[in-house]
Amino acid sequence: MNPQTHLSIDPALCGTPVALGDGTATVRLQTTAAMAADERGLVHGGFVFGAADYAAMLAVNDPNVVLGASSSRFLAPVTVGQVVVLVATRTRVEGRKHKVEVIGAVGERDVYTGEFTTYVLAGHVLDG
Repeated sequence: MNPQTHLSIDPALCGTPVALGDGTATVRLQTTAAMAADERGLVHGGFVFGAADYAAMLAVNDPNVVLGASSSRFLAPVTVGQVVVLVATRTRVEGRKHKVEVIGAVGERDVYTGEFTTYVLAGHVLDG
């Protein structure tokens, strides 16, 4: 299965898709010094969130999917050089609304969990 959405995403910022299935996606985020929030190498949570959002969009995998809402929990810090693997699973579909759960891990340690509410629109969001 090939990505049908977010085709212009920069993998250096939002990660690289490594698996894609019906209602599932896995994104690998290699953290870099550019993502550091401080001199100790703490990665800003926005980069982890961006990769989680990207994974959620890929789990829906429609050209017109958009984010409507999200709920996130950051469970442990991520530091520069670590790889975060984000696994997204679509849990519910109600018409055009899709719910997606995302879990992010560094190795065996969970560092992020979130629920994303996405919508598949009839056309591109900027055409409305």
